Amino acid sequence: MKYPKPLIYPYLCLLSLFFYSSLSSDLVHQACQKLAHSDPKLNYDFCVASLESDPKSPTVSLEELGAISVMLTISNATYLQSYIFNLLEDIRFDPYSKACLKDCLELYSDAIDTLRVALDHFKTKHYSDAKQGFSSAMDASDTCEEGFMEKKGEASPLTKEDDSFFQLCAMDLAFGTILER
Repeated sequence: MKYPKPLIYPYLCLLSLFFYSSLSSDLVHQACQKLAHSDPKLNYDFCVASLESDPKSPTVSLEELGAISVMLTISNATYLQSYIFNLLEDIRFDPYSKACLKDCLELYSDAIDTLRVALDHFKTKHYSDAKQGFSSAMDASDTCEEGFMEKKGEASPLTKEDDSFFQLCAMDLAFGTILER
């Protein structure tokens, strides 16, 4: 008499898959705790949400998680370029605001180039050089905001976006610092 195969095997597979993904997700949380601890300006929840937005993040190493962070920053800067370009087409903005937006567009364009070079440094474990690039790119958000503040009463239409970019760059810098040790 043949006995039917136990149905426990599929459950064991599911259990091990759940356990593995739980451990991997823990890496994101642990990394973000370290990053937020290393930089008080870095928001832990923003870090977790950003890294978990990439479907590969649960299955990678700390170094690969850092590279994902940099790629998210490049994607964000690319999005900002497009967003600013669309704002420049908006007739509601006066000449001063449009000049500021053009400056921001150039700043983010330069930041993308800088971040791509920094990513290459990061991937080859030249963390000090990568951190210089991340720091330089991070200046785009502050400089963009400062341009609008030079005129009294002028409000930046990019404050939220600039803050997000700053947070992403802060994550990149913190990854570089942690991995450099």
